[in-house]
Amino acid sequence: QDHKGAFLIDRSPEYFEPILNYLHHGQLIVNDGINLLGVLEEARFFGIYSLIEHLEVAIKNSQPLEDHSPISRKEFVRFLLATPTKSEHGADLSRLDLGYINFKMANLSHCNLAHAILCSDLSGSVLDCANLQGDPSGLKANLEGANLKGVDMEGSQMTGINLRVATLKNAKLKNCNLRGATLAATDLEKCDLSGCDLQEVNLRGSNVKGARFEEMLTPLHMSQSVR
Repeated sequence: QDHKGAFLIDRSPEYFEPILNYLHHGQLIVNDGINLLGVLEEARFFGIYSLIEHLEVAIKNSQPLEDHSPISRKEFVRFLLATPTKSEHGADLSRLDLGYINFKMANLSHCNLAHAILCSDLSGSVLDCANLQGDPSGLKANLEGANLKGVDMEGSQMTGINLRVATLKNAKLKNCNLRGATLAATDLEKCDLSGCDLQEVNLRGSNVKGARFEEMLTPLHMSQSVR
């Protein structure tokens, strides 16, 4: 307050103008180029609760709708080309529907494939240290029926993954986290599962002929029913 009794409001005039207009006539009017989040913070600062509600609705309506349309082959290739080749982390391919893309002999090491759909041919691919894990909400990475013959997935995070009826013959899954994974009726012949965490894994009807189970983090139980 100055010597004349006036109060100094030390706030952004850009964000205060919509506040002033609202107090004049009760309508929310925001010019183009003004960030609604900034106006919302001003409304909260001054405690104008009726305006806060208007702004929260306006901000919600201004958000773009989520696009759930399938990714095209052209878009996918463009995305991969834009990924830095010298990064120590692979591309983020999480939550994508990649079911019609042929990854045969591809190098997907260190990629984030969490919750992705990969029901395709990945035979001979390299997925070492890749992230294919699910989450507590129930959404799981889906490789059901995928051809993973000879694939290298050593050290990958695959909690909750769906590998039902997939082919993993001669695959390298050493030291993988497969906790809660579905491997029912999966071909694991000569697959290296040494050092894996197989707690609560569903192995019912799977073919483990010649598979390696050395240095397991958790023991297999009779309820997991392998053949």
